[in-house]
Amino acid sequence: MNPNESSVAETENSRPSLVQMWRTWWKGLSPARQDRYASIAPLVAVVMFFIAIVAAFWYLRIEEFERERESMRRDVEYAQQRIRLRLSERQEQLMRLARDVGNQDIDKNGFNDRADTMISQYAELQALSWLDAKRQVRATQFGPSVASEDLLTVDEVISKKELVDLFDMARDLQQPVYSQPLSTKGTSPMLLLEVPISQKGRFGGVLLAEFSIDNLLRYATPTEVLARYAVTLKDGNGTTIAGTPLAPRAAAQRLLPWRAVPNEYEIPIAPVGNSLKLRAQAYHTSLGLVSNGLFWLVGVLSFMTAWLLLATWRHTRKRIRTQEALQGETNFRRAMENSVLTGMRALDLQGRITYVNAAFCQMTGWSEGELVGKMPPYPYWPEGDQSTYHDMLIDEMSGKVFPGGFQMRVRRKNGSMFEARLYVSPLIDGHGRQTGWMTSMTDITEPNRIREQLSASYERFTIVLEALDASVSVAPLGSAELLFANKLYRQWFGSQTLGHLQLVAQAGVLPSNNQASTSLDDEDGLMGLPSDEITTAVAGNAEIYIPELGKWLEVRSRYLNWVDGRLAQMVIATDITQRRLAEEQASRQAEKAATVSRLVTMGEMASSVAHELNQPLSAISNYCSGMVSRIRNGTLSEEALLGALEKTAHQAQRAGQVIHRIRAFVKRSEPNHELADVAEIVSEAVELGSIELKRHNVRLSHHVAARLPQIRVDSILIEQVLINLMKNGAESIANAGRPPHQRMVELRVVPRKIGDADVIEFSVQDTGRGLSPEVLDRLFQAFFSTKSEGMGIGLNLCRSIVESHHGRMQADNIYNGNEVTGCKFSFWIPVARATESAESPARQQY
Repeated sequence: MNPNESSVAETENSRPSLVQMWRTWWKGLSPARQDRYASIAPLVAVVMFFIAIVAAFWYLRIEEFERERESMRRDVEYAQQRIRLRLSERQEQLMRLARDVGNQDIDKNGFNDRADTMISQYAELQALSWLDAKRQVRATQFGPSVASEDLLTVDEVISKKELVDLFDMARDLQQPVYSQPLSTKGTSPMLLLEVPISQKGRFGGVLLAEFSIDNLLRYATPTEVLARYAVTLKDGNGTTIAGTPLAPRAAAQRLLPWRAVPNEYEIPIAPVGNSLKLRAQAYHTSLGLVSNGLFWLVGVLSFMTAWLLLATWRHTRKRIRTQEALQGETNFRRAMENSVLTGMRALDLQGRITYVNAAFCQMTGWSEGELVGKMPPYPYWPEGDQSTYHDMLIDEMSGKVFPGGFQMRVRRKNGSMFEARLYVSPLIDGHGRQTGWMTSMTDITEPNRIREQLSASYERFTIVLEALDASVSVAPLGSAELLFANKLYRQWFGSQTLGHLQLVAQAGVLPSNNQASTSLDDEDGLMGLPSDEITTAVAGNAEIYIPELGKWLEVRSRYLNWVDGRLAQMVIATDITQRRLAEEQASRQAEKAATVSRLVTMGEMASSVAHELNQPLSAISNYCSGMVSRIRNGTLSEEALLGALEKTAHQAQRAGQVIHRIRAFVKRSEPNHELADVAEIVSEAVELGSIELKRHNVRLSHHVAARLPQIRVDSILIEQVLINLMKNGAESIANAGRPPHQRMVELRVVPRKIGDADVIEFSVQDTGRGLSPEVLDRLFQAFFSTKSEGMGIGLNLCRSIVESHHGRMQADNIYNGNEVTGCKFSFWIPVARATESAESPARQQY
């Protein structure tokens, strides 16, 4: 028996495969049962074939339905964008009209003219009315299709509940508000929009616009969408208020599987929201699968294919069985020989080569015919080592076996050499007699080269770590053993683990950890560790101060698996003492710059402050002179004296408040970030900023949104930014030479959302000439100024203050067409977190 056949037989007998188990089960069946199972196989194949055909047609139908639905969704969203854009355009026109009404740029006649023009130009706009703050109609215009009972008359006070609720909502929110679609008996539904009118920062009424929903659907929806779908508009309750929906499907159609799901889509229309939805229903187009000739053709061809399959299978099953048995055995033996990557060599008891596999021939380059039958010395032995290898062969054949194998050099046929490791075992036949020796050979040239490279790489890696300017240490979790420490760590902390644990504990990189348990019944020593950080190996950074070293260290940590499989923590500590000293010095310099900037600002505002103080001082002087004169004449009563003294005290308090604000503004203090109310910050800044704006004859309007959350800031620094921006806006307006009605600075404070963060946005908008592109590029650079006497630190300092509060600042020109009508400076500050707001009262009580 061949040695290879013996080893294969032993392997098959010791570990049976699934194929062998199946063959055993199959051979155990009777011939009749085998024929019965074999006859079922083609029937199963035919059934599966028909199922595949039906599934293919069903998949094509579903895929076509999804394509139609996706196309419908794009068309409906396009129509929704057109309607939303049309409503947004009307809303912007009404907001501009409301602004002109609030600024008193137009009167009733001008309003009537513009309203009549808009109604005649836009078919969806049916009526436009001007209501004052008392809900009294000041002026109104309407289209010819509006019913007489729905008209509003001049001087009429609206009392209808829907209009009153909408009016109150617009007044409270101070922004445009849409109503639910309203429908009256005999008329088409109307959509109402109220735009608030602001008069010098106060609520001055609203503009009430009435839109025809039918005309909005007819003129805003693209014609190609109307041609392909039944388009309707629905209110918040799902009632159709415009358009005509498709009729319900008949009961017979519901039974057809491809007609079960209606192809329709609806989407809310912004800015109205869920109170107005656009719905589209596709006109039904059936594929007509039953009457489709292609379906029947494929069915007939499938039946013929199945019949031919059965006929062919009946004629070839006997031949296939015979071929499978023969090819299975042959392929199994060939696969065993060709798939083994280890070179196999068999020797008889005299040392003659009796067998080599393909891998052995591939390694040495010698063919099987050139090796089988050879006696030592073999062709693959190097000439200089033949005597050594001959002695090793004698030891091998005498029964001296090396359990770990032995290493030798092998010569290929082309003369090249490679390193190999050989393992020898006796070859036993089926009767238990030894017939020779079996040798397996493995090429270890590449592993040796990799081992040498790893050794050199480890040496280089160690040299690099020893030369680092950072301390590197590795210690296992729950153990006091120090696995690795570089030179700088040893200089700072010695060769103990105490320094590593001190860095970990002081930096707070890892929570406290129980010592590893030595008993199998105790709890795991790693319980309580952050599993997300360990699995993802996220690094943690912290800056700590080590008194023993007198240094600031930046500590970074990372979890890793050590070479022995234990979970360890690597800590890298970098000396950042010089950087911390530089940061502290820069902070002090920035504080001095902020104080100097406030002093410069107050110096520039000196004349305005003097004028602001001169008014209460002059009033005090006049009151005192009047009281002295009347006392001398004996005409001053006690009541008149008390009244004059109260007015004098009020003027003195007024002057004292101005001085108090100026002292608080210019006072140098350490940065104090604490929770502050936005309205109070804006109020203090407006009080000081309005002094400078009055000197330039510039009006100031400010709007602070209601119920703003608190922010953690230095109030004085934020006031400094707002005062600088208002002062720059006033100077820009003065330099532009704007007429009196255009000399205005607007301050707005509103909540916003930047990404996932809630922020408070401050914006200062002027009506000057704006900024050129060259100036915008360099606006926030230090020592760059557009003023002849400017130092160029104001805006740079403002941006530094905002960024120190984790905010951002920007400047943009305001355009009216191609004309620049002003400039807008805006910045935002993050809202204080809920935990900070909750801690503030506790700190105040403590």
